Amino acid sequence: MSNDKRIHHLGLQRKVCSAEEAAQWINPGDIIGTSGFTGSGYPKIVPGALAARIKQAHEQGKEFKIKLLTGASTGPELDGVLAEVNGVSYRTPFNTDPKMRKRINDGDTNYLDMHLSYVAPLYRSGALGDMDVAIIELSSIRADGTLVASTAVGNNQLWLNSAKKVILEVNHWQRAELEGMHDIWEVSPTFPQKIVPIVNPHDRIGNPYMTVDLDKVVAIVETNAPDRNAPFSPSDGNARAIAGHLMEFFNYEIKKGKMPQQLLPLQSGIGNVANAVMEALSQGHFENLSAYTEVIQDGMLSMLETGKMRIASATSFSLSPEKAQYFNDNIQKFRQKIILRPQEISNHPEVIRRIGCIAMNGAIEADIFGNVNSTHIMGSRMMNGIGGSGDFTRNAYVSIFMTPSLAKDGNISSIVPMVPRVDHISQDVQVIVTEQGLADLRGLSPRCRAKVIIENCAHPTYKPLLTEYYKLGLKNTPMQTPHFLREALSWHEKFVSTGTMLPK
Repeated sequence: MSNDKRIHHLGLQRKVCSAEEAAQWINPGDIIGTSGFTGSGYPKIVPGALAARIKQAHEQGKEFKIKLLTGASTGPELDGVLAEVNGVSYRTPFNTDPKMRKRINDGDTNYLDMHLSYVAPLYRSGALGDMDVAIIELSSIRADGTLVASTAVGNNQLWLNSAKKVILEVNHWQRAELEGMHDIWEVSPTFPQKIVPIVNPHDRIGNPYMTVDLDKVVAIVETNAPDRNAPFSPSDGNARAIAGHLMEFFNYEIKKGKMPQQLLPLQSGIGNVANAVMEALSQGHFENLSAYTEVIQDGMLSMLETGKMRIASATSFSLSPEKAQYFNDNIQKFRQKIILRPQEISNHPEVIRRIGCIAMNGAIEADIFGNVNSTHIMGSRMMNGIGGSGDFTRNAYVSIFMTPSLAKDGNISSIVPMVPRVDHISQDVQVIVTEQGLADLRGLSPRCRAKVIIENCAHPTYKPLLTEYYKLGLKNTPMQTPHFLREALSWHEKFVSTGTMLPK
């Protein structure tokens, strides 16, 4: 444990206790709200102590499960340990932990996948119940009792407002210099709501700290544990090709006068392809870039340091271990260039539409008419969730989906006749990019979309098969969207039964 003092409020200093003591405040059936977003800023040790209690109860034949609400994904010390003891009956809104994913797909945990900007409004509507306990990670507690968030804001302030009891984890691994980087602004709980007064990504509209009713704070636990910082794979040929197609597209849009030289505010989903796009932007001729997004990844951090990007607004970080350590060691370089907001603001449709974001998100697969599946493998097995991609896709100035054209060593085509799960309807999907090329779908009818997607995005192995399917559709159902229903999902059925979408 670090010796630096992080709890400056005298009254709250008396509430410091062990994780085991803090976990005693949680009861079976409780609705728990925690901090955490894309592996950053989640509580690290109280969930483990709770998992131990749950395991002991189960060994004694007693039922003990909780309902878990977060900002987005967390880490193994939260989702993982609770899934391991089958301690979560209900989970929302987003998960990347493999153990929790298995519980969800096995039916042990009921999972509500939703747009991340919808979580707070849905909670305020009463549909998610009344919160019993909030467990929130902080970087420090100020002398006046206000709270400094750590590396994720998420739904923290709403959970602090709503919970009957509050447990705080003060994490010494998180830098105290995070203070001042946050911008906490609350959406009105009644209608008509106030206009969110953001017209530029750099606008600050709230306070740099969170507030809590001090009487609700039942326990404070001090920790010194890193975020779940997963390494990024080095950019491969596919990722670099996708990034190259996007750079060409951006240059064309600038040449036509549709975008300014510094582009429009960037939103980028998480993952290796998204990070490769950031790398390409950092090496390109673009200057004075800005981001209004959910998460700050390695590529954005590098651009902020070099000056390629002047400001990045998000709700959390998603960094590799090396970049996380670099950020901690050099935080003063970034203090004036990063703003962390509640996810209801970082993902707010009103703001996204107003400032004209360029939305760039990953897809599991897309069909020839432009519908995108971003959540379910073979239409049934949940991967992670829709996250914030829908918030940005529907409201962006340009909505882009990126995916390699092949998966599973070529046994899966990411461009298919019909997606078995539609997360993003064709009306919202404007651009699809694979390593094969880019399909600009703006203004195109379904038939024209099919031709452009097959020609530009499909892998050569599957292009003749997709062309044949489209011809069958035209022959058998020559209507607005010529699907041949008898064959529409046959590729997925073939993969499930034989391990490949290719004909045997």
